[in-house]
Amino acid sequence: MAENKTVPTGLNVDDYINAIEHPQRKEDCEAILDLMQTLTGKTPQMWGTSIVGFGKYHYKYESGREGEMLCTGFSNRKQAITLYIMDGFKRHAELLEKIGKHKRGKSCFYIKRLSDIDINVLSTVILESLKAVEQKYIVLE
Repeated sequence: MAENKTVPTGLNVDDYINAIEHPQRKEDCEAILDLMQTLTGKTPQMWGTSIVGFGKYHYKYESGREGEMLCTGFSNRKQAITLYIMDGFKRHAELLEKIGKHKRGKSCFYIKRLSDIDINVLSTVILESLKAVEQKYIVLE
């Protein structure tokens, strides 16, 4: 079975944030870092070279594939800031109608600027997602 490519690396979170060249994007990522740290109570950790993750859970699928994944996190990408909402978005549909300008994938939430969205709604989505992850998986840290 293939190894998971998204794993903790031990790289420095502050170095990652400080390397963001665009001032507004850097400020937004600093605010998201603070928000997620406050909501999770977890110390941020680099996953791979570009994801700031909070917490860790163990998953095991019916296929037998298993591994560890971050409970929530974010990444500064070229086109947008990506936020990782690990339980997906089905249960958050009503909230996401109120959150503001964004795009989303299966468990990725994309924003151009933090000012485009309602931080209180985002906080609720993150907290609800964390609860869902805790109910479904074994949270390790």
